[in-house]
Amino acid sequence: MAVAARIDPKAYFAPDDWARLTARSSWKGLALIGHCWAVIGAATVIGLIWPLTLPLMIVVIGARQLGLAILLHDAAHGALHPNPAINDAAAEWLCGGGVASYRKYHLQHHKFAQQAEDPDLVLSAPFPISRGSFRRKVVRDLTGQTWFKQRFGRLVARLKARRPDEAVTPILIEEAGRQRRWLIVNGVAILAFTAAGYPWGWFALWLVPRATWFQLVTRIRNIAEHALVAKDEPDPLRHARTTRASLLERALIAPYYVNYHCEHHMVMHVPCWSLPRAHRLLTRDGVLARMETAPGYLHVLRAVTQTPAP
Repeated sequence: MAVAARIDPKAYFAPDDWARLTARSSWKGLALIGHCWAVIGAATVIGLIWPLTLPLMIVVIGARQLGLAILLHDAAHGALHPNPAINDAAAEWLCGGGVASYRKYHLQHHKFAQQAEDPDLVLSAPFPISRGSFRRKVVRDLTGQTWFKQRFGRLVARLKARRPDEAVTPILIEEAGRQRRWLIVNGVAILAFTAAGYPWGWFALWLVPRATWFQLVTRIRNIAEHALVAKDEPDPLRHARTTRASLLERALIAPYYVNYHCEHHMVMHVPCWSLPRAHRLLTRDGVLARMETAPGYLHVLRAVTQTPAP
């Protein structure tokens, strides 16, 4: 199997700079988690008190749900906290969970980035696509179809494949067991919102953001990171794309420095909060011109939708 080429950090960073870039923090990762939940909490309160703000709050919360996934990703690299037990516990209980299984999967992506064995290659391989195809994907994301397929697709397939004499109940029980944690956590959240006098709160201010805006910005993030990046690319400076993000894009599309994805693939164990510094150092030393970059997310979306409409 073809392993993706790696850079030698000593060829790009002075020892002092490299030490600062790779330093773990006992508080920064936890502070980012706190910030993420604080934004979600504030947006939830605003949405409950002033329902007219719900469309904006759905976007804000959906973006921070992506933020939790990004911080879980940092934890998968052991970068969220210097203590491995705290690193994994924070990811497991505060960022959505599943860090151990995600780590195993994700490190394969880094090992074989843009190679045939890359498990994420399927996310970037179809591009470019037509604008009509992209619009259909956006509609599926914003109407909850993508979320439903991801959450319940296995169950639907299992029900469709069952024998005529096979009972439905055992299949539902099996699926409930597989999703036990999700059902318990969200069941408690529903009860909490209901007890507070907002029985609609969980649906409007957690499920809807998760099933709509989160899905769309996750798709945009995936596209920006690897779409139109050459398969079997030998240059480790071009395995992923860094996309310039405005303040608004950082708030609603690309939280917690996720836009510095080329730097992340170059030095994958650098904590997310140190990626802007890595970017500045590489820019200062003239390396940026050799890297895969884009001036903005709209620029990337235009580039990946240049095929004629069907």
